[in-house]
Amino acid sequence: MKDSLAQLPFDELVRQVRACTICAEALPYGPRPIVQLSQASRILVVGQAPGRRVHETGLPFNDPSGDRLRQWMGITRDTFYDDRKLAILPMGFCYPGTGKSGDLPPRPECAPAWRNALLDRLPNIGLTLVIGQYAHAWHLPDGKKSVTENVRNWRHYWPELLPMPHPSPRNNLWLRRNPWFEAEVIPELQARVARLLAAENDR
Repeated sequence: MKDSLAQLPFDELVRQVRACTICAEALPYGPRPIVQLSQASRILVVGQAPGRRVHETGLPFNDPSGDRLRQWMGITRDTFYDDRKLAILPMGFCYPGTGKSGDLPPRPECAPAWRNALLDRLPNIGLTLVIGQYAHAWHLPDGKKSVTENVRNWRHYWPELLPMPHPSPRNNLWLRRNPWFEAEVIPELQARVARLLAAENDR
């Protein structure tokens, strides 16, 4: 399958992703893959999986987590949802449902099926925001350490990758315990985002 995906035109690959049903039987609300990307995208945002509100609206990070993420990045909603600027590829493309302590993990079928084929088609990415433990485990060479350890070591990956905590309100306690993140990392992130988007505008 991987070889056949590599031969597909980009638009057809994205069409197949959005029509994917490989784990439909495990999804309590049915499949609705939610991704945003173009081959011009300059920044890649990698989260966990869509939440219920995102599943209902079809718009990634259309929730309080997205509001905080956009604030961290220093950009507007219009910029965030411009696929020429930002690609958004969560580790699972569909809402996995809710468990005892919040949303369930991304479905394990999704990333092996599609992820590398899509990442290989994004030649202009200058920064990847790697958000939360599942994204860390896939995208970072030593990403199976704790989220806090990975984020503390952010300079090891900078400026191509930035391991981040999830911007969910559920993480308010983590942010209070780790004030260095917003004091040290966010200004660097905003400057890097501004440079990449300015370069995109100059092309």
